[in-house]
Amino acid sequence: MGLLSKISASLLLAMAVPSLSYPTHNQSYTNPLFPGWHSDPTCTYVSEQDTFFCVTSTFIAFPGLPLYASRDLQNWKLASNIFNRPSQIPDLRVTDGQQSGIYAPTLRYHEGKFYLIVSYLGPQTKGLLFTSSDPYDDAAWSDPLEFAVHGIDPDIFWDDDGKVYVTSAEDQMIKQYTLDLKTGAIGPVDYLWNGTGGVWPEGPHMHKRDGYYYLIIAEGGTELNHSETMARSKTRTGPWEPYPHNPLLTNRGTSEYFQTVGHADLFQDGNGNWWAVALSTRSGPEWKNYPMGRETVLAPAAWKKGEWPVVQPVRGQMQGPFPRPNKRLPRGEGGWIKQPDMVDFRPGSSIPAHFQYWRYPKTEDFTVSPRGHPNTLRLTPSFYNLTGTADFKPDDGLSLVMRKQTDTLFTYTVDVSFDPKVADEEAGVTVFLTQQQHIDLGIVLLQTTDGLSLSFRFRVEGRGNYEGPLPAATVPVPEDWQGQIIRLEIQAVSDTEYVFAAAPARHPAQKKVIGRANTLIVSGDTGRFTGSLVGAYATKNGGAGSTPAYISRWRYEGQGQMIDFGRVVPSY
Repeated sequence: MGLLSKISASLLLAMAVPSLSYPTHNQSYTNPLFPGWHSDPTCTYVSEQDTFFCVTSTFIAFPGLPLYASRDLQNWKLASNIFNRPSQIPDLRVTDGQQSGIYAPTLRYHEGKFYLIVSYLGPQTKGLLFTSSDPYDDAAWSDPLEFAVHGIDPDIFWDDDGKVYVTSAEDQMIKQYTLDLKTGAIGPVDYLWNGTGGVWPEGPHMHKRDGYYYLIIAEGGTELNHSETMARSKTRTGPWEPYPHNPLLTNRGTSEYFQTVGHADLFQDGNGNWWAVALSTRSGPEWKNYPMGRETVLAPAAWKKGEWPVVQPVRGQMQGPFPRPNKRLPRGEGGWIKQPDMVDFRPGSSIPAHFQYWRYPKTEDFTVSPRGHPNTLRLTPSFYNLTGTADFKPDDGLSLVMRKQTDTLFTYTVDVSFDPKVADEEAGVTVFLTQQQHIDLGIVLLQTTDGLSLSFRFRVEGRGNYEGPLPAATVPVPEDWQGQIIRLEIQAVSDTEYVFAAAPARHPAQKKVIGRANTLIVSGDTGRFTGSLVGAYATKNGGAGSTPAYISRWRYEGQGQMIDFGRVVPSY
């Protein structure tokens, strides 16, 4: 082999070495890792792909169980939605709770296959196990194997003898039992360690390392007393030795901006560094204002052989031994988690993979670029509005499409072409937490004493943690705007206020503010487990109308993340 050939071969060999094998240096980073509603994170590192993968809870939102992938722990892409078709969870059609559905998954990789185990809380609680050999393809995720889960938050663990165990939380206890991966049959229950006395021991994960079984659990409830604790044992069923310095991770009893830290998962990168992901709420100890709900945070950890792990406390600004930046991923169903939306619904395109619905959508009510209306998304109005009535059933469907609010400060706009003919027909935009908590700006045809009037209607459902008078406004659409495409806008101008405005799309400088709302309205209450989404809707409001709305030029841009009291950093 000639010298040039030897050099080329050496270069190719060097290029083939995983990026994480290079020395790393502490780099500054900011939390949250996954901003916006991303609770109950679970992560794993796949060495042969040199890639990290994480999943979070989605409750009754669809599609659900987003799988994010990264080569560098810094840039994360939506690889696929594990729950992506009705055949996987038919019970979503009859699940009426606003915070029912998919609770606290665990993601693991074993012998070339990904496993996602989770409880589904619907009419009955079911254990579900999804599998895939291709994490970048929605269709590659299986319909789930159902099993008789004990409670919530199941973890899957392979012991050295090949047996598979599920560890879950039920009746204030951590339970463990075998699982047959072919039949779904479970074995007898062993009762494990239940923590240090905090309420709601849950979210268990088991690791085996240096001859010990390590069990980490969340306890204290997912509010201000939330924490992560640990114990270990030489045998799988105990006796358990608690970590002498429990809790392993918490921000309880502090004045930190990041609170409710817990429900953690531990994973190791290709350089031997350990990391923890956990949920956290950007609320401060007052725990009142947190419209984005529970988000995913990242903390470096150290776990020396034979010793207990040590996890750095969660802060907005941290340092860790990151791999060098690398945005090379083979493919994926969606885009990067920290990027703006610029969606034009071009002919032949699909609704973006990170867009979500509240339960299953009626697919015929969402049409990209219908004939005669290119570069639009046609919304056929749902009979019920976003709240519904006592007669509303989960499968009635809402003509509502959304994306997560992922920034403290943001601007969201959408152009609406809508020519209602019948009273109470409406199309608009919303900040949506649950059907009982949302803030809407709609274009609506109202019946008045003088006849039908096209108006902007700003109204609020629910009050969350807000204690003042609720805002409302009805403003006639200016005559010279009628018949035109109207741009509706939601802007978070601070960490406490949304501003709702409208303008003719051709003359955005004519923008008029229609209403303002406190972010406390979409904090807590019926949505304590979820987080705010922003999006567009169309409804008959229970009337006889059928006029569709055509939305276009969907834009979402983050303009700032608050990472500590009074400290805002750029979103991107």
